Amino acid sequence: MSALQFLIAVDVTIVNIALPSIGHSFEIDQNTLPWIVIAYTITGGGLLMLGGRLGDAFGRRNLLIIGTIVFGVASLAAGLAESFLVLVIARIFQGVGEALALPAAMAMIVLLFPEGPSRSRALSIWAAVASCGLVLGFLLSGIIVEFLGWRWIFLIAVPIVLFVLVTTAALLPRDKPRERKPLDVFGSILLTCAPLLFSYGIVEIGKGRNIGWLPFLAFIGASVSVALFVLVEMHTRNPLIPLSFFRNRSRTRANLATALLSAALSTSFLLLTFHLQDRLRLSALQAGLMLVPLAACLVIAVLVVPRLLGRWGARNCSLTGISFAALGLILIALADQVDAPVSALVPAMLLIALGMGFGLIGLQYVAVTGVTDDNAGVASGVQRAADQLGGSAGVALYIGVGFSPSMVGADPYLLSSGLAVIGLIAAATIASGIAPVRSDKPSIPAHCEP
Repeated sequence: MSALQFLIAVDVTIVNIALPSIGHSFEIDQNTLPWIVIAYTITGGGLLMLGGRLGDAFGRRNLLIIGTIVFGVASLAAGLAESFLVLVIARIFQGVGEALALPAAMAMIVLLFPEGPSRSRALSIWAAVASCGLVLGFLLSGIIVEFLGWRWIFLIAVPIVLFVLVTTAALLPRDKPRERKPLDVFGSILLTCAPLLFSYGIVEIGKGRNIGWLPFLAFIGASVSVALFVLVEMHTRNPLIPLSFFRNRSRTRANLATALLSAALSTSFLLLTFHLQDRLRLSALQAGLMLVPLAACLVIAVLVVPRLLGRWGARNCSLTGISFAALGLILIALADQVDAPVSALVPAMLLIALGMGFGLIGLQYVAVTGVTDDNAGVASGVQRAADQLGGSAGVALYIGVGFSPSMVGADPYLLSSGLAVIGLIAAATIASGIAPVRSDKPSIPAHCEP
């Protein structure tokens, strides 16, 4: 299960570093290029809760195997893609594979290991392996893009997928027979369509030329999708997200704050990547090496923060992380304004890493507090969906507006960072209302993904 987490972490960081090379290969501008990230994260985030429900209904081990296969086949297709459109479609199916496999893996860890030291050790391994994936992703990305080409960032997933499939079949217990319930497939489609349409509208408006009516129709479609989703969840027999799930106000606040924090963090990673390779003219290898301090700091934070949860409380850890992320984005904008040397970005990277470690882990702890066997899949799916949908929507909005040609005279890095900081202020306001939650033996699905 940790190997799957490792694969997804490596995939995310490698793709971020390779974006400029992919753009040059297909002659795609910076305004359209984020679709490689958006297509994956929105599809994965929108279908995560359906993946959690499928795991509850059909068995988590089965879904883990199916999702891993889908992810592997899509990775192979992405590596062989001959057009930007094919690559984006392959990324969509990678998101489908993650949506099926990741909630099943997270729920199995939560349920197989009893709450307390046993679960804490298991989740520490899960988090540490994911963090190592981030570190290796930065190192491998530069080497692979520099010497083998960007296609191999997807092709290297194939052997890891085979390893996950073999070990899952050999080591994990078979699923117990369970009652089959109707699935809210229509709700899942609506939840995926809403952010996709919203992102399309933002990206098209950001191009600033011959806009036409399509972006505005996309916004209307996104609004209608949200309204229909609420109606479906209110009246369907087996809703994707039972409305009673949101009666826990702290859990609801934690998921909202997670979405806003992830929006800012995802934006910061793209800004760092663009700044290092496009502004400072570093090679992919040099950019990957420059981001290693960020990943190393994240590893340390993931190991330290769970111990601080019992002393500080999840709310204080979350607010600390949000503050660190805001400071990091401010430093990125300042470094761009004064043409600072590459070494000046190191403090910003460390602050972003601390923001991820403190903020996401603290919010994740609140988001899964009090889960049971009946709603473990839903809770994990909602939390991961908030993380991924927030990150993709943030990239579409902050980068789409910041780098829009229509924003004449505005520095794109300053504008994108400013919008992200405003979002973090909203996140801090929401998170401040979380009820104090403490535990001497925290059990969290630690997953920090840029």
